[in-house]
Amino acid sequence: MSTSKIVMKIVSISFSILVFVLIIFGFFKLGGFAYDFGYRVFTEQPVAKEPGKDVIVQIEKGMSGDEIATLLEDKGLITDANLFRVQLKLSSYDGKLLPGVYTLNTSMTAKEMMQCMAASDKEKDTEKSSTEKKSTEKNSEEQSSEK
Repeated sequence: MSTSKIVMKIVSISFSILVFVLIIFGFFKLGGFAYDFGYRVFTEQPVAKEPGKDVIVQIEKGMSGDEIATLLEDKGLITDANLFRVQLKLSSYDGKLLPGVYTLNTSMTAKEMMQCMAASDKEKDTEKSSTEKKSTEKNSEEQSSEK
C-alpha cells in the first residue's frame, strides 16, 4: 500500500467518526430541547409574581388558538406563544375559548387564563351566585348563633 492510500484511509475514517460524533451531539441537543419544552408545558410559571398587572384582552369570534396565543404573547401575558399553543391543545379548553373582553393578569398561569376565557357568562353568574349563597348562609348561621 502506498502512503497516499494510507493517509486517505485515515482521513476517511476520521471524517466518518467526526460525522458520527456530530450526529450523536445533535441527538443529545434535540433531546434536551424536547425535554425542556415538554417540562415547561406542564410547569410553566406566570410571567410575574402577585399582584401582577391587569391587561385587557379582546378575543374576537372565530379567532384560532394560534391567534389567541400570539395576542397573549404580544400583550405580555405569556412568554412563549408556541408553548401556549401546545398547552391549549393538551388541555380540555381546546376549541372552547369564547369571544369577549377579558381582564387577565400577568400573575395568572396559562391554565388560569384558559379557564377565564372558556367560562361562559352563565357559568360566571353561577359561580357568583353560589359564592353569594354561601355568604348568605354563613351570615344567617352567624345571626342564628347570636340569638
